[in-house]
Amino acid sequence: MVRGWNRSHAKLTDWGLQQISLPKKAVMLDVGCGGGRTVSRLSTLAPSGRVVGLDLSAASAAVAQDTNAGSIESGRVLILQGSVAALPFSSGVFDVVTAVETHYYWPNLAANVKEILRVLKPGGTFALIAEAYRGGPLRLIYQIIMPLIRAALLSDKEHRDLLTQAGFIEVTTKHVSGKNWICATARKPT
Repeated sequence: MVRGWNRSHAKLTDWGLQQISLPKKAVMLDVGCGGGRTVSRLSTLAPSGRVVGLDLSAASAAVAQDTNAGSIESGRVLILQGSVAALPFSSGVFDVVTAVETHYYWPNLAANVKEILRVLKPGGTFALIAEAYRGGPLRLIYQIIMPLIRAALLSDKEHRDLLTQAGFIEVTTKHVSGKNWICATARKPT
């Protein structure tokens, strides 16, 4: 199933990553890395950078390690098992943090976003990429599905408010016409 997510989220992820600037030497974190496809993409987009993938699931972390075996061996990628609720990193270490198709399930969304803010360097970027938001063109489907799977379904405004209330600046959201995709981006104040 995790390998299937790598394939099914590929276009969404690629579009979302186009919404942010990735310095070639960026130190990046992908929260909820699943099967590791976003980690792999980040390491390609920042060829002199380093990427850490983190997932709560041991099975997902194992697939992500397999997906990124070559980059792990070269020392550019590290995959860890852990929770967004207590990121196992010092404050201010990442240039970029991404979260693709995962925030729906975080235990305390407001606190977890503040935890991401904590590990970002001043001026660092957070990109929250998802295929579902309340009020999008496929709203009727998602309004039925998301409560059934106990997943948070935020509106565009709620995404922006979540990031602003956590302390982020330059908060924006972007969408793709005809799709229910959202990419919320923000920066940590300097």
